[in-house]
Amino acid sequence: MNKSIEAIKLCKRFGAIEPVKQVNFTINRGEFVTLLGPSGSGKSTLLSLVAGLDHATDGQVLLDGQDLSRFSEDELALLRRDHIGFVFQSFHLIPTLSALENIAFPLYPVKMAVRKKRDRARELLAQFDLSDRSDHLPSRLSGGERQRVAIARALVNRPGIIFCDEPTGNLDSTTGKEILDLLLKLNTDKKVTLFMVTHDTNIAKLSHRSLYMKDGEVS
Repeated sequence: MNKSIEAIKLCKRFGAIEPVKQVNFTINRGEFVTLLGPSGSGKSTLLSLVAGLDHATDGQVLLDGQDLSRFSEDELALLRRDHIGFVFQSFHLIPTLSALENIAFPLYPVKMAVRKKRDRARELLAQFDLSDRSDHLPSRLSGGERQRVAIARALVNRPGIIFCDEPTGNLDSTTGKEILDLLLKLNTDKKVTLFMVTHDTNIAKLSHRSLYMKDGEVS
């Protein structure tokens, strides 16, 4: 299988603190892999490194064979915009934009007619049963609706990889299951690679395989 994400001797240091220590792993294209571990074990730091949101102190991250350490900041921004989706625990929606505008936001720098951008956002609103919430600000949406908007935003650039950091962490169990089902469907139907940080072992059981992180090391 083709490698989608590869970490090679990956390290991150903040002074004397080393939250990520000589980490090695590979995720193949179309896999759903979860990252488990106690709080403070370095999971979110590792996710930021492999997603190109932060720079490693040592080691390499390869996304679809491309070495992120060779990318300029502008090139990393383009890579994230065009090929990667992000879903966070706290949604990270822009409070002054409607659901439609939040979903379309990653397309604003893209050379595409405004109508096409809005049409793509509307397609995702319909796909996630949010058409009647199109003009609503995030403050008028439920937690589950806000997370569905966040997932739709992650998909608007049609990425091959989605990075998730505790995507169900702020949701009740019923809503969390609905969100997880959406992500599983994306992985199954669209073959999107999913790399998810979670504390929930029940979610981990649904993934293809799990990595475990403790004290900055992955096994």
